[in-house]
Amino acid sequence: MEKSKELVILPKVSKSHLGKFLASLESEGIKTVYLDPKLLGKSKLVSIYPSQSAKYVVLEKDSPKPKGKKVGKKFTVLSNTDIEKILDEAKKGLDFVIIEVKDWKIIPLENIIAKLHKIHTEIYATARSPEEVRKMFSILEIGVDGVIFEASSINEAREALVYLGSSSFELQEAKIIDIKEVGDGERVCVDTASMLHRGEGMLIGSRSNFLFLVHNESVGSSFTSPRPFRVNAGAVHCYTIAPDGTTKYLSELETGSEVLILDSKGKARRATVGRSKIERRPMLMIKAQIGDEVGGIIAQDAETIRFVKPGGHLVSVTHLKKGDIVMVHAKSATGRHFGMEVSDEYILEK
Repeated sequence: MEKSKELVILPKVSKSHLGKFLASLESEGIKTVYLDPKLLGKSKLVSIYPSQSAKYVVLEKDSPKPKGKKVGKKFTVLSNTDIEKILDEAKKGLDFVIIEVKDWKIIPLENIIAKLHKIHTEIYATARSPEEVRKMFSILEIGVDGVIFEASSINEAREALVYLGSSSFELQEAKIIDIKEVGDGERVCVDTASMLHRGEGMLIGSRSNFLFLVHNESVGSSFTSPRPFRVNAGAVHCYTIAPDGTTKYLSELETGSEVLILDSKGKARRATVGRSKIERRPMLMIKAQIGDEVGGIIAQDAETIRFVKPGGHLVSVTHLKKGDIVMVHAKSATGRHFGMEVSDEYILEK
């Protein structure tokens, strides 16, 4: 069974903004913070901290070991001698260790994971960027048990959550209300550097708050070979969501860009774009509705472009009919400034 991993946030915000920040972390699925428990207020988050009141107590020099709580120690690793010290301390009954490495990050953590993974002491590493979070969770494929990440904004936390693979988006059922041929246009094929699986695709739409789950090309047909790395996403003007929560126009994607890949249940992971291919093709305009919200997409008129239906079933855009149900990610409209959400700004997109 795959080992569960955890992202622990060390808030780097002012005290006046802490309450709102903690509430946002909870809504994103964060469960633990590196914070004095006295500052948690009414939050349901639990703390890991050098305090006897914390749920996970970081022991300092000569501090007593509390009963009934998980305890650990923080170590700075500069040499192999430090690694041997960590192993000796762990064997004495530590539930977890927090590792801070300096210039050399990968090799020391590989050695620590190799030595500690059999004695059931959990390993937490510190990180100061989402990219460091990715490294920590992938070392030796096993990765560390948790990463303590300094975050000063909710977008930073979201970006790190995608590296963990625990970020998710609510998918809803939308009814197709209009399908129309709209002539030629430029569409974007997004070729990722990852293998995509059945049920996975990208969120694409003409409005930033109403995005269709467009399936990848792993299925193939009697006339086409599977392209399990590709999403024939939509027209150049369409939006997709980046790992940091901002939106990108499909026309902006290029080699090295990062995109979100979602499965049919809304669980997200990130993938790197290997190539973005823009070509002129016949296009379809498709509109769908949830309650009073109507959203649309312009996609290539071809059998290999598929939407995801409830239950993970696929439907080609060429077989789509009015009244069909497809999965979308939709929410109330908000403004955007260079892709960043502006929650209080009025916007109307048609």
